[in-house]
Amino acid sequence: MKKTREKILQALLRKPGSTTNELAETVGINPISVRHHLTSLQASGLISAEEERHGVGRPRLIYSLTDEGSEKFPTRYLQLTTRLLNQLKETLPNPMVKELFSQVALNLAEEHADKLENLPIEERLDLIKELLINEGFTVDWEKEGDSYHIHEISCPYYKVGQSHPEICSMDQTFISQMLAVPAEKIECILNGGTRCTYVVKPITI
Repeated sequence: MKKTREKILQALLRKPGSTTNELAETVGINPISVRHHLTSLQASGLISAEEERHGVGRPRLIYSLTDEGSEKFPTRYLQLTTRLLNQLKETLPNPMVKELFSQVALNLAEEHADKLENLPIEERLDLIKELLINEGFTVDWEKEGDSYHIHEISCPYYKVGQSHPEICSMDQTFISQMLAVPAEKIECILNGGTRCTYVVKPITI
């Protein structure tokens, strides 16, 4: 069963927008069995379906990979990203490169600024956790005394950060901007830590 679903995903990688009958022919099973697998893949968030009109009669469903489904296949994003950053650092002065990373984080924070209005800090921390998880981090936070510790247990930028540690400024800037207080990094995976940890201390009035 697993191999059949992998074949369906492969078929959709090669030909997005395939119908049930087209997939059945490609994979070599009957359309009823294909529908069963498609339902399962759709529930897992790996494929999407949309209606397509084709002449008279009811529209038919065509299937394509979602972003999550596409991620199941090997890519070369890391190589491309590293090459682009190498070129960027050769072209621009270092302070400007750091500023670009910070600006990316500020833009992301700005996209969610309306969600922060009147939120207490712990609800802001929950929102930050959710947003960072969506970016590929594994995140948790805890309160220690009058400070909060934000732990990034895994980082999607780890491989890139080994060659370009400046990228770490992105999440630090994002956290600081979202909480409106400085975030101090006290532990970093790139420096041999078991995780990246930021400490924030809310301003009391």
